[in-house]
Amino acid sequence: MSRLQVVSGKGGTGKTTVAAALALALATEGKRTLLVEVEGRQGIAQLFETEALPYEERKIAVAPGGGEVFALAIDAERALLDYLQMFYKLGSAGRALKKLGAIDFATTIAPGVRDVLLTGKACEAVRRREKAGGFTYDYVVMDAPPTGRITRFLNVNDEVAGLARIGPIHNQAQAIMRFLKSPDTAVHLVTLLEEMPVQETADGIAELRAAELPVGRVVVNMVRPHVLDEAAVRAASGAHRDAIAGTLASVGVKGGTRLVEPLLEQAAEHAQRVELERAQRETLDGIGVPSYELPFLGDGADIAGLYRLAKELRRQGVGA
Repeated sequence: MSRLQVVSGKGGTGKTTVAAALALALATEGKRTLLVEVEGRQGIAQLFETEALPYEERKIAVAPGGGEVFALAIDAERALLDYLQMFYKLGSAGRALKKLGAIDFATTIAPGVRDVLLTGKACEAVRRREKAGGFTYDYVVMDAPPTGRITRFLNVNDEVAGLARIGPIHNQAQAIMRFLKSPDTAVHLVTLLEEMPVQETADGIAELRAAELPVGRVVVNMVRPHVLDEAAVRAASGAHRDAIAGTLASVGVKGGTRLVEPLLEQAAEHAQRVELERAQRETLDGIGVPSYELPFLGDGADIAGLYRLAKELRRQGVGA
């Protein structure tokens, strides 16, 4: 699998939960995974019920088989100071620039600089090696910005390389883009079986393809089981009201006649939901991107739920 796994998705589809479960799945059987947050929301810390993540890599979970999950919340200001020290040996000068306000300008006002630093730091973690020569992390999973911003976020170094046509900034930007456009990177989009998330997913995939960024999988999240098939829903129609009431009475349900109408309403709502999901699946199939599918967690996305989702991803082939 690609060593950098980027997870995006429309707001409310559960992309942070999917990124966390993916990191656990990839860490299974002794692997080391780094889970990276770039939006400063501390969503990863909340999911793993730990303290707010600092700008340093910290172990937050152990996967089945002894693998480890580390996490990092990238701070753009600290990333810029690291960058100045790493490439220009300007550690002390960087602190002076901070006092002058230049660091704040670069990380909050200058267009695109913040995204350059965030993607650059993630790529540095992917390519980092230990003294013995092996990679520090087998995989890096990025909880990335939403689908509507993901292509511009990943492609920002292309723009920087075009602006700085020579020199170390140009070379660094080009190196990052080569990595992001290579098979070592996969960009996954999380969706629900609802009209707007599916449409946004289709639009996002078209934009990623146009930018020559590698599309990974669509992750269909929060899939609910279908408790009635189409034939059962048709059977629960007006012509069968007496039969339904008789069935309720035969199994000892008191006042079954009064329950027939609400039961039929629920069956109709379920049938509408099933039909909507069927139509959205057809749209996703038409995109031509393979998918993973994760169940709806009725109890919410707590730690136990993350491990359950990771197990499901492994069952579907992640990291196997």
